[in-house]
Amino acid sequence: MENILIEPWELDELMSELFVPEYIEKIASEVLVHYDFSVQSMQVMATKPARGGAIWKVETSAGPKSLKLLHRRPTRSLFSLGAQEYLVEIQKARVPAIVKTKDGSNYVEASGKLWFVAEWIEPLAPASKDLEGAKHLCRAIGEFHRLSKGYEPPKHAEMATRLHKWPRNFEKIITKMDWLRNIAYAYPEMPASSHLLQAVDVFEQQAIQSLERLNQSSYLDLVAKGNTYWGLVHQDYGWSNGQMGSDGMWIIDLDGVAFDLPIRDLRKLISNKMIDNSQWDTTWVREMIKAYHEVNPISAEVYDILMIELSLPNEFYKNLKGAIFEPELFLNEEAVQLIQTIINLDQTKWPVLEEIKDDWIGVEAL
Repeated sequence: MENILIEPWELDELMSELFVPEYIEKIASEVLVHYDFSVQSMQVMATKPARGGAIWKVETSAGPKSLKLLHRRPTRSLFSLGAQEYLVEIQKARVPAIVKTKDGSNYVEASGKLWFVAEWIEPLAPASKDLEGAKHLCRAIGEFHRLSKGYEPPKHAEMATRLHKWPRNFEKIITKMDWLRNIAYAYPEMPASSHLLQAVDVFEQQAIQSLERLNQSSYLDLVAKGNTYWGLVHQDYGWSNGQMGSDGMWIIDLDGVAFDLPIRDLRKLISNKMIDNSQWDTTWVREMIKAYHEVNPISAEVYDILMIELSLPNEFYKNLKGAIFEPELFLNEEAVQLIQTIINLDQTKWPVLEEIKDDWIGVEAL
């Protein structure tokens, strides 16, 4: 087992999305030997073939568990495992508890990756897609952020922090806007190229203005408070990773947690929900922010950063950056419709941001 390194795998059109190579299934069985229970059955629940990750539901003599193959570097995975342990054992957060191995470790290292077993929480159900469901998710992630404050990573863990990376991320978006422009010029025959050219100037200017606002904000003063002050951001939070249990909302899949300003998760949650709703809505945005604020208060300075994050052309960048890597596949008729949908959505965003921009004036700093 030690001589085989786990690699990403490819799926063809005949394969199930839950396919896992046989050699990895064998390693998974060998990993479970390290635990003090017998295995009755295993079922693949999700995979990340492009990154080499997977999760199984395992029925055991000690009840249902999850087995997870973490696709990140072992030192990076140590950071997230330490965070999960801290949240459960110290903060009593509604996060699945890690099951210890026979020798008391919270993971098994095998074939170049870390694996771990956690409790399988039942029953769990997605929050409703209405505003009340969205507010439940906002309160849950606010509680997660508050409880994660003070986390100290294990000694040998890789430090995962995005706290100081905001300006660089904004600059990356601006740079890639220019790349998108050049690609559209380079592939004039593609159906979406002319539409991309018509849109990119507007979104590039939005990104430039967002960076200018960030540079003039309290961002540097806020990040100077440090990682443990702000705590952890989930980075992949939404209706699938925040689910309702019998005793409240549980947060799962903590693999990507990193130190950051907490409103990054809130911004993603709001943006993604507005996409689902096909338009921005002042009531939804305002109520989601208020729900978060109830459990993890937002200062006027942090609210200003949230407004700046929301002003970035996140939807355009996230959905169009694929053209950079595969322009001849990406810039098709579907991309024409995608660009128009994003333009329409963006036109509903700005009136909402204008209406709520002064909501936090006078709120005292934390």
